[in-house]
Amino acid sequence: MPRIPLTWLAEHVDLPAGLTAEQLAADLVRVGLEEEAIHAAAVTGPLVVGEVVELTPEPQKNGKTINWCRVDVGPEHNEPGGSPRGIVCGAHNFAVGDRVVVALPGAVLPGPFAIASRKTYGHVSDGMICSARELGLGDDHAGIIVLSTLGIDAPVGTDARELLGLGDEVLEINVTPDRGYCFSMRGVAREYAHSTGARFTDRGLASDAERAPAAGGFAVELDDAAPIDGVPGADRFVAQVVRGVRANDPSPQWMQRRLTQAGMRPINLAVDVTNYVMLDLGQPLHAYDLAKVAAPIVVRRAAPGERLRTLDDVDRALDPEDLLITDSPGGARASRVIGLAAVMGGGDSEVGPETTDLLIEAAHFDPITVARTARRHKLPSEAAKRFERGVDPQLPRVAVARVVALLAEHGGGVADDALTDVDKTTAPAPITLDVTLPARLVGVPYTADEVVETLTEIGCEVGEVVDGTVTVLPPTWRPDLVAGVDLVEEVARLRGYDAIPSIVPDAPVGRGLTDGQRIRRSVARALAEAGLVEVLSYPFVSSEQLDALELPPDDDRRRAVRLVNPLSDAQPFMRTNLLVTLLDTARRNVSRGVGDVAIFEIGLVTRPLVDAPAAPRLPGGVRPTDEQLAAIEAAVPPQPRRVAGVLAGNVFPSGWWGPGRRADHTDAIAAAEKVAQIVGVPLVASADTGHAPWHPGRCARLSTADGTLVGHAGELHPKVVAAHHLPARAVAFELDLDVLLAHAPHDPVQAEPVSPFPVAKEDVALVVPAEVPAADVLAAVRRGASASPAGDVVEDVRLFDVYVGDQVPAGTRSLAFALRLRAADRTLTAQEQAAVRDAVVAETHARFGATLRA
Repeated sequence: MPRIPLTWLAEHVDLPAGLTAEQLAADLVRVGLEEEAIHAAAVTGPLVVGEVVELTPEPQKNGKTINWCRVDVGPEHNEPGGSPRGIVCGAHNFAVGDRVVVALPGAVLPGPFAIASRKTYGHVSDGMICSARELGLGDDHAGIIVLSTLGIDAPVGTDARELLGLGDEVLEINVTPDRGYCFSMRGVAREYAHSTGARFTDRGLASDAERAPAAGGFAVELDDAAPIDGVPGADRFVAQVVRGVRANDPSPQWMQRRLTQAGMRPINLAVDVTNYVMLDLGQPLHAYDLAKVAAPIVVRRAAPGERLRTLDDVDRALDPEDLLITDSPGGARASRVIGLAAVMGGGDSEVGPETTDLLIEAAHFDPITVARTARRHKLPSEAAKRFERGVDPQLPRVAVARVVALLAEHGGGVADDALTDVDKTTAPAPITLDVTLPARLVGVPYTADEVVETLTEIGCEVGEVVDGTVTVLPPTWRPDLVAGVDLVEEVARLRGYDAIPSIVPDAPVGRGLTDGQRIRRSVARALAEAGLVEVLSYPFVSSEQLDALELPPDDDRRRAVRLVNPLSDAQPFMRTNLLVTLLDTARRNVSRGVGDVAIFEIGLVTRPLVDAPAAPRLPGGVRPTDEQLAAIEAAVPPQPRRVAGVLAGNVFPSGWWGPGRRADHTDAIAAAEKVAQIVGVPLVASADTGHAPWHPGRCARLSTADGTLVGHAGELHPKVVAAHHLPARAVAFELDLDVLLAHAPHDPVQAEPVSPFPVAKEDVALVVPAEVPAADVLAAVRRGASASPAGDVVEDVRLFDVYVGDQVPAGTRSLAFALRLRAADRTLTAQEQAAVRDAVVAETHARFGATLRA
């Protein structure tokens, strides 16, 4: 976001004395420019101009020579009695009589680095003589700042913070996409004038000479054979040759300081001047080494297979939509690519150490072309930020003239008389506005005079009001003004949002959460109450993450949607299951010292179909037809909502009460059953020996009563646990919430009367073959108990013990069940309880050969 130094802004608009960045932010927010941050002064405390009056070199035992200096820092800052301060300095690029910048005790330099009197090299150094890097003015640390080399002549004792601009506050603002002109001091100053009424001087208006056609100059052609949506990629190109420039000299100190305050790194005179004018006026520019460019320059679209090595030393494959700057070496027209238009230049024509002659370019490019290229190549350059939001097409001549003047003043350059200006721009389209529209849409009774006055203030040419309408011609720097509602927004903004009354709408009755929303919230609440922590993970994954799940090559979950423009190239796919990201979250927590993990997530997964059609590419600005909407919907892959959980380590910690208990597969199954219980759908569990990422012997397949698959739960495969660096025998579950909701009952729940009679308890231990699933035996126990002569008196049945050992035959195990029995109309007798136990034994014996354990 743009950074606004107050001293720089003051060159465009009158600022009151003592204006702070905080007050500036308050003034700008009234016109819609929000404060992003306030950057405090780079240096605080005493920083003054000093004169070296004595300098004594002192060699040290380590081979280094330091200078013991006496520095006059003015009567207010010298030692008591007026003696110069003694300062130790390791630099050697100054001499007696030089004026330097001195940080006195109490100053704080960037870092932060506090200055204090300290003993060093056998002296008490009472301050520090500063280099440019120590003050945050650049990267030069070869020596300290000698003011005469910067062309500065200031008296001893002068406040160097003010002299070098190190005491300036800088305001960073947030600019909305439709206000691209505010990516410049010119634009922000205009908005400040709108907010406060301060006098604004527009330094970006073209003079009569700059508006006149130009002929000759360096040959340039605009040749866009494949414009996007019929809009040419470039409609103006201004080029000016400047010769004899000391292009690699450092730029003036004041310019370097402003660039640094604005968040840009000073490089050399040629680059710094173009960046400075861009920040000042809003027109991006580029400087080519004239000796490395062959006429004519041709602006065209990329051809298939073309590549470019950009200034960041990256070799890029170009897309046919990319707009290129090309030149013609050896007479081969447009044969060499020298830059991505409006995004970044190439290395072949950049300014080098031997450069003396420059070709300065300022152009106007199509915002859509620039935005697509910048995103395609992931190059959010400063130029692209401005062009994709819209740049004033009348700025190129003004900006080039400003650059030429600065190069002549500070680099000795001389511009050629001839100037290139290929101008195919068109004037903004006039807008017919009903002057009552702002009042009707905003709800504030704006008069026609107020509407006309406001639109004139923002730079529009407004005609006479005729029959309640007026013709408005927007200014060239406001490409966002294309319809009447855009002008209404401007009226509301400049007349004050605080003038718009706040009317709270009536809340409609009879609406609220849907059944699905209520159930999902209940599921999340139940899992949280069970001790699991809800997390939210990004749905983007890599093929390596799918590999870590040990998925077979033909598994449907490996067929994932690949994003065209992913946030990270390392994770270009949409997840096909929740565990792939949930396990990554568990791994991250364990790596940070959380040994016991219990987490869950509710979210969408993307499961593309094999024969799904491709989504059509539709033109913008036109409502799609019903057939096109249907085609888009058919191309969207299914995105079921799922719930998954991972438990690793202890579910109960150890302590004075005894040892803890590690999570096992039963905890995962219990959590899955809790979810199903909340939804109201009973689950049937069966063994599944081949479903990754679970252990083949400890994985339960969970389905509805009609056999519809809902999900899986159990212990994770040891390889999966190791790949994610989780505690041994971690467990997990994953269920399809949409399937559960589709099977959820919708009839009202009928309350059952509570029996007033006491409960009877009966324990039954059954010896069954070891391979018989406990869930099947539990179902048989329920069935037998319900069919006993006592009637259906079963209130609850649960498995409370599993035993394998010497007391049961080999190949068998003992399963002990606790039965709670209660009748609605009587107290159960001992004979009825015994009958229930006998019925349970008979049923399990008939099904599994079970016997009652002695």
